[in-house]
Amino acid sequence: MNRFKFRTILKYGALGGLAVGTFFSLRTNDYQVDSIGVVRLSRAAAAVFDITSVYKKKLYKSDLDKNSQEYHALTSSCHKEAAEKLLQLCCTNKGVYIKVGQHIAALDYLVPEEYVQTMKILHSQAPSSTIQDVYKVLKEDLKRNPHEIFKSIELEPLGTASLAQVHKAVLHDGTTLAIKVQHAYVQGNSRVDMKTMEILVKIVSWLFPDFKFQWLVDETKKNLPKELNFEEEGKNAEKISESFQHYEWLKVPKIRWDLTTPRVLTMEYLEGGQVNDLKYIKDNDINPYEVTEKLGKLYSEMIFLNGFVHSDPHPGNILVRNSNNSCEVVLLDHGLYATLSKEFRVSYSNLWLSILNSDRVAMRTYSDKLGIHGDLYGLFACMVTGRSWESIMHGIDKRQRTAEDADKMKKVLPRYLPQISGILENVNRQMLLIFKTNDLIRGIEHTLHTDSRKAAFKVMTQCCIKSIYQDKLDVSQSRFQKLKVRIVEKWLLFKISVYYILLNLTNLYSIVINVGRKPLQIIES
Repeated sequence: MNRFKFRTILKYGALGGLAVGTFFSLRTNDYQVDSIGVVRLSRAAAAVFDITSVYKKKLYKSDLDKNSQEYHALTSSCHKEAAEKLLQLCCTNKGVYIKVGQHIAALDYLVPEEYVQTMKILHSQAPSSTIQDVYKVLKEDLKRNPHEIFKSIELEPLGTASLAQVHKAVLHDGTTLAIKVQHAYVQGNSRVDMKTMEILVKIVSWLFPDFKFQWLVDETKKNLPKELNFEEEGKNAEKISESFQHYEWLKVPKIRWDLTTPRVLTMEYLEGGQVNDLKYIKDNDINPYEVTEKLGKLYSEMIFLNGFVHSDPHPGNILVRNSNNSCEVVLLDHGLYATLSKEFRVSYSNLWLSILNSDRVAMRTYSDKLGIHGDLYGLFACMVTGRSWESIMHGIDKRQRTAEDADKMKKVLPRYLPQISGILENVNRQMLLIFKTNDLIRGIEHTLHTDSRKAAFKVMTQCCIKSIYQDKLDVSQSRFQKLKVRIVEKWLLFKISVYYILLNLTNLYSIVINVGRKPLQIIES
């Protein structure tokens, strides 16, 4: 028996052994594994075995040159086949598995495109619970027969997600509400699923040492308990509504606390079309550029200034509607939020300014502060922006994101998947949800064909400056220092406004030079 075959048998034998070991590990750690849990665990172990087999048999045994077109085509085929197997597992086991699949679908450019495209179906077609299961949860949590509380509940859900689904309902007094009801099976399965997933990810990392996905397990374990508590989601909704009350166009559903429990969230019913529904937007005379401009303002302020970031902005969670010839944005699903420290926000702000300045030295400095060391700062910048290195060096605020640039990213990044995996494993954990948020917002812009608008860069740059100078203001000791900081900040904000006015008027560099060759440069020696 040759060495490769022996090693393969050893690893696959260990895979089966570890699956059995997982069962006993769950038992000894007081995880309640019933017959259903065993079946779910077995499915997951079998899926991991099938996925690893695809790569081992078809790709790793291949004699093709790793730089050849044939090898890249074979790699893509393996990714597609493996992603289909993973999708089948997610749809069968549901719950936490769908949540992880949705997270993968949001990581454009960060995981193979085949996985992203395959998993995107989970954003709009997650499996739903029966209406009988919905009534069961309502009765258990609200302690009354649902028909005593509600005059009617629509049988078809308005939307279905990984952990819950939303139904339109009417109270006996005629008030229309939206009820978010947790899937009955989620609470019972979540702890076992997470433990299973953690062990299986370790197995995959052992089989494929270059790929590390512990970060995905860690993030899911950290966020899942919060997402499963709908009372926490209600508090998040009220917090974000209060924080952004200065934006009259932002609408967040009001919570009905008398009909809310950890598994049932009852809220104001707000209508609108999905933010990526271009037909709805056009039919309702909504300007797509106004949509993305308002989203840019909202999320830039969340990330760089507020530090409390709605981290699941997939299209089903953002509605738009026309109100007096102005676009209103309805923000739904407040279960997943990133809370960013001031230190992180200042470092991330400086990183973005260094990218906008095409300043390699500063990029390396602030990448290092965010956990990315050495020469990987360039790849990190590409991941943050969704742009190629060539585009970054030419100035992403000056150069429209083209289809050619996107194609280049899709062709080049797969060669660096081990390095990308390492970055995701080592980067400041606060960055992980930001990656997801950035990619989802970019996806909306791309769908609405508004990703050429430079207003988003202007708003983001202004927020970065405010974040950095607020930090300087906080550490200033004297009134004179504070006054100086405020004056410099106002001056820089003015320069930014002038710069982008000129940039939108013309692409001639001679005009840009009138306000300074690098008007965004604010890092002081």
